[in-house]
Amino acid sequence: MLEYEEKVRQFIKKHQLIDKGDKIVVGVSGGPDSLSLLHYLARKRDFYGIDLFAVHLDHMFRGQESYEELLFVEEFCKEFHIPCLSKRINVSEIIRDNGTGLQETARMVRYQVFQQAMTQFAANKLALAHHGDDQVETILMRLTRGTSGKGRAGIPYLRSFHNGWIIRPLLGITKEEILAYCDFYRLNPRIDPSNSKGAYTRNRFRLEVLPFLKTENPKVHEHFQTFSEEMLEDERFLLKLTYERMENIWTHKNDGISLDIEEFQKMPLSLQRRGIHLILNYLYKKKTPFTNVHIRQILQLIQHHHPSGSLDLPEGLKVIRQYQECFFGFIKDETKEYSYELKTEGKVVLPNGDQLILTKRKNADKFPSKDDQFCLNREAVAMPLIIRTRKPGDRIALKGMNGFKKVKKVFIDLKVPRSYRDHWPIVADSKGKVLWIPGLRKSIFEKQNENENDDILIYIKQTSSGGQTKC
Repeated sequence: MLEYEEKVRQFIKKHQLIDKGDKIVVGVSGGPDSLSLLHYLARKRDFYGIDLFAVHLDHMFRGQESYEELLFVEEFCKEFHIPCLSKRINVSEIIRDNGTGLQETARMVRYQVFQQAMTQFAANKLALAHHGDDQVETILMRLTRGTSGKGRAGIPYLRSFHNGWIIRPLLGITKEEILAYCDFYRLNPRIDPSNSKGAYTRNRFRLEVLPFLKTENPKVHEHFQTFSEEMLEDERFLLKLTYERMENIWTHKNDGISLDIEEFQKMPLSLQRRGIHLILNYLYKKKTPFTNVHIRQILQLIQHHHPSGSLDLPEGLKVIRQYQECFFGFIKDETKEYSYELKTEGKVVLPNGDQLILTKRKNADKFPSKDDQFCLNREAVAMPLIIRTRKPGDRIALKGMNGFKKVKKVFIDLKVPRSYRDHWPIVADSKGKVLWIPGLRKSIFEKQNENENDDILIYIKQTSSGGQTKC
């Protein structure tokens, strides 16, 4: 028996990749790797008790040459009685229309076709032909560019996909063993000339780094595979702990995620890193435009003695630290200034849904407590009232204090997050005198000895569920 066959059999058995009754689609390019895998599984159909199918995609990058590879795969499948879905898709047109990258777009289209094949054949598994050399290259590439978390473990031998699983039975063998298998059975695979071009990062690792490692240790791929599997096991355990600890530390909001810094810092640093990774994965919807460098920057922001700061991450994600809260979200740069007038009884609805209502004192019982009410002293203020955002130099004569205090200092003293300050409502009269900072502080101009005919201003702050709450 060829070394290829025994190693693949042992790898499948060790990781329980195939069960009797499985319906397996093999992704086949026509190259040595995928052709050897399809041939092996075709020969072992009865041994494993499986139904076998194939899927091939011509990206149309190489014109007639790649079309002939499609025909070769179709003929191979016909010879071995393997149902095959083959498709031609002009990926270059998709790249041109969408402005996306070559590798990214080709992969997206390829996996869409894989899904179609699994659906068409009612398959529960997709077998891909990544091998041990691919694993070494992938891990080195990801470590080099600063990938964090379980991404450093490289290619998983099993992962969920569509309505089933992706399996990779060849991760335990080398390219040399694959080529020997193809030679032995005279499979005559197609060779993609782009695999030898140094323009691609993976090819440079394959052509320059991998030969050196194999010279040092011919079984280097086995050690990298062991590293991958152990790291994935460790990551699963640590992520479970992280989820358990983060449950009471983060809060999901409509526009992002808020983190309680004091509680977060009680976690071990290894769990903190993974907690940040979980947040970024959630917000980026499992895409990974971030690296370990970004995670370190976020941790530095959280650990810094300064109470505020911010970071700009890829694709417009912002991380904002404000006292003991750290907010993660895609915040649009919008003009937050506003100004409204209240001349008589009525209400103003602010851009964030908060309300300010001018009514008579006798109606006060219908609204929140006195902390959210301001009784107007008509003799001391100039109507109409102006409900607006803060202005540079705003000062307020605070109730119970002598002199004036800057509105900015009020926000700082009360630890109002910086991102809230620019759209917090300020109530002033028509001459610019600040009367009230709703939910925070009142001025000396509030009327004492109220009666039911007095005018009052009511502040209602909306919660995310549409209810009412104090600020």
